Amino acid sequence: MPYKLYYWDSIPGRGEFVRLALEEAGADYIDIAREPGGTNEMLKLMKEPGGAAAPFAPPFLVDGSLVISHVANILFYLGPRLGLAPEDEGLRTVANGLQLTITDFVAEIHDTYHPIAVSLYYEDQKPEALRRSADFLSERLPVFLGYFERVLAQNSSSQRYMVGDRLSYVDLSLFQVIEGLRYAFPRAMEAYEANIPGLVALHDAVRALPRIRRYLASQRRLAFNEACVFRHYPELDRQS
Repeated sequence: MPYKLYYWDSIPGRGEFVRLALEEAGADYIDIAREPGGTNEMLKLMKEPGGAAAPFAPPFLVDGSLVISHVANILFYLGPRLGLAPEDEGLRTVANGLQLTITDFVAEIHDTYHPIAVSLYYEDQKPEALRRSADFLSERLPVFLGYFERVLAQNSSSQRYMVGDRLSYVDLSLFQVIEGLRYAFPRAMEAYEANIPGLVALHDAVRALPRIRRYLASQRRLAFNEACVFRHYPELDRQS
């Protein structure tokens, strides 16, 4: 039975972190948003009574009768099943912690253009977004990327991977973060990437994986756009 991935149509967004894992594993899955009536099906599931299992928001994954929400939680579930998580239980916990840190990072990226309220358009909070993005690029971007660079360099098993000695969903997610940052802040990233050679090499290695390479060239890979988590507003892209 194929996995069912529920997310919004037309944007890669947070759902892309899950798609990359499914694609790299060659898993059988259905991207419900790409199916006729998929969005309506997703909204219906979100409104149905489900107690603690009811998803608050997409993305969420359905595996048989099980509904798993939140990116890090989905990947924690899928990782061992797809061969994209360490076999050691302790290292699986480490991987989950790294993924949760990626979640925090993505939230801060999102808030550069929505610093006041998600309900407001970017144009309604542009002065605040200019201040928020300047602080993000000078303070928060180096903190997060520097942390991940340090973790990679200190991996005693292999400095090719974030956790353990083989590819994990954390590596795939950091690939997507670098891709998204290059789209949203190309000038700032061009100036900063010399400080993170390990992450750049990791990104390039993931991009070269045969299944990922085929996926990126396919129509299944949705392009970044200004309705996505990673958005490009040139006025926010200042070199840090």
